Amino acid sequence: MHDFLTLGGPVLWIILAFGVLALGVFLERSLQLHRDRVDATDFLQGIFNSLRRGNAAEAAAICDETPGPVARLASLAIRRKDSPRDRLERELADAGAAEIARMERRLSLLPLVAQIAPLLGLLGTVLGILRALLFIRGQIPLMQTADVADGLILGAVTTAAGLIVAIPAHVGFNVLAVKIERLVLDMRDASSELLEFFHPAGQGQP
Repeated sequence: MHDFLTLGGPVLWIILAFGVLALGVFLERSLQLHRDRVDATDFLQGIFNSLRRGNAAEAAAICDETPGPVARLASLAIRRKDSPRDRLERELADAGAAEIARMERRLSLLPLVAQIAPLLGLLGTVLGILRALLFIRGQIPLMQTADVADGLILGAVTTAAGLIVAIPAHVGFNVLAVKIERLVLDMRDASSELLEFFHPAGQGQP
């Protein structure tokens, strides 16, 4: 392993650094998205029960104690419950867009790493071949096979490392994208239910 790290050169270390960065982003985002996911149906039912009893303070407290975008949307709806339907709808839409941006924070680093890592691996391959050719040109007829092999190993190691980093980064991005999409669907459903609760369809504007 030490020999591979040595032969891989600076390009390999750069690829590994990108791999560590991608892993850190994936773990942080995955943990945060896991914390943000709640059973939206049960949560909203508890909120609506409190509101039907006329206890808006209790409903707001439940929102404050519950993590995630659905709870924050519910908190906003409770604070703005006396707003006209169209205004409340706009405010929920704006808050939802802000929540999506928050969930996608740093997520773009994963596809970036997935694109750059193979290119760095290709760069390492070119440098390795170039190194081998330079040895061949400079050492004929005293060429050492090991010198040529080192150059070719450099190319093979960096190419493999680039793919090893890029493939999990690509998979990780898609896994997180699915989790975000589920949260977005929960937010949309919650916004519709909140809007319908405070301003039932067909009810006139206050």
